[in-house]
Amino acid sequence: MKRIFSVAALLAIFAGSAFAADLPSYKAPPPPPLPPPPLWTGFYIGLNAGGTWASNSSTQIATVPVLPVPAAALLAGLASGSMSGGNSSGFIGGGQIGYNWQFFNGAALAGVEADIQGIAQSNNNSNFATGGIIGVTPVLTNFSLTRRLDYIGTVRGRVGWLFTPTLLLYGTGGLAYGGVTSSTSIFQAGITNGFLGLGSSSFSDTRVGWTAGGGLEWMFMPHWSAKVEYLYYDLGNVYNTGVLTSNAVPSLYAAFQQNTRFNGNIVRAGVNYHFNWGAAPVVAKY
Repeated sequence: MKRIFSVAALLAIFAGSAFAADLPSYKAPPPPPLPPPPLWTGFYIGLNAGGTWASNSSTQIATVPVLPVPAAALLAGLASGSMSGGNSSGFIGGGQIGYNWQFFNGAALAGVEADIQGIAQSNNNSNFATGGIIGVTPVLTNFSLTRRLDYIGTVRGRVGWLFTPTLLLYGTGGLAYGGVTSSTSIFQAGITNGFLGLGSSSFSDTRVGWTAGGGLEWMFMPHWSAKVEYLYYDLGNVYNTGVLTSNAVPSLYAAFQQNTRFNGNIVRAGVNYHFNWGAAPVVAKY
């Protein structure tokens, strides 16, 4: 009997081992994939180049007689006109710096950017003549005008959507500033009475306005992106006044005013290097 029980126990052990070998082995499931890193969050710096052209290229100017004595009414000049100087186009180049922040599970982006560009263009000069009346005497007036945008910069917010982790479409808008120059020279001559008048004035300063536009930016390799962008800017109107003195009567003079608006368009391409200093580390949870 002891032998029978021993043989039965051995058979049971071998049968259990064989059954366990036939059972499928259990393996732990693979860990979930890591979320994509925040490629855009953080500081960046870059360079840009492109072109600009003015939306408004006209200048209005007028002279108005100032009459200290009634007899001067026969000599004071009155003239007005408008000059168009073309598109005032030029090449621009400069740099930008900014910060991006990704949100909405990395699909949206908000940020701020500041930039400044120099403008390579010739002076926008123009001359035109107009007829006028000095009392009952005809007068000819010649205007020489200059308007120029020397540099332009912006400080803007950006809001965009990432169609893919590396492709961003964005809108942008904010403050614009630029160095503007505007000058006027006037010569008036009476046809029959020998009247002559001369005057000049100039304005050069930094103007502040607004800008808005949009663009497309592509992260073509880690830390590097390229963009194309359009901006419209408006720096407002510049008024330049002066005095035109006369050789006929020493106390006789005319006041004149030049009015021109500095607004236009910018199309540029750029490249940025992203430091990702502000990006939070990716922590995997299992």
